Amino acid sequence: MIMTSDITLNRRSFVFLRHGETDANREGIIAGRTEAMLTDLGRRQAGLAAERLAGFACDCVASSPQKRALETAGIALPGQPLIHLDSLRERDWGALEGQPLGWLVPYEETPPDGETWEAFRCRVIGGLNWLTGLYPCPVVVAHSGVFRVIRSEITGTPHGPRIGNAEPVYIQAPATDGAAWSMNKL
Repeated sequence: MIMTSDITLNRRSFVFLRHGETDANREGIIAGRTEAMLTDLGRRQAGLAAERLAGFACDCVASSPQKRALETAGIALPGQPLIHLDSLRERDWGALEGQPLGWLVPYEETPPDGETWEAFRCRVIGGLNWLTGLYPCPVVVAHSGVFRVIRSEITGTPHGPRIGNAEPVYIQAPATDGAAWSMNKL
């Protein structure tokens, strides 16, 4: 995978969908690489996302290979062919895995025994660029950390409110040089 700070997001549009609520979300614990399971509410949220995505013309669905993202993709986009992209996995929070959310370090800092922000950023951007280089408008099903990388690329900072569970967002690339990206809930 490319590991350079000058990698940037391809100027291509896509839809981003965070997985539905998990047991870790409900309990307020950090679950990056840790497998967390969708709750009943998470499955209902994915079903509501299916309604919001109905009629949206997508040519590909790509998901993190983690169970919470795969299950969300299957419920929200039933019957669609699914590509599993390891580059869309959530960040490895190292020694902070399983700890309360309040223990999170700022995104740009490296958690003890965890993945650096730059390595995570390059992994995610590399995967998104590969995907959008092949498909004109894919749906990406992944994690809040992946969305923070996207936000950072578009706004210059990963900081801001956490994206809602199973909340589809259309990430629209600028039509011309110098124009701004937009992020709109579907």
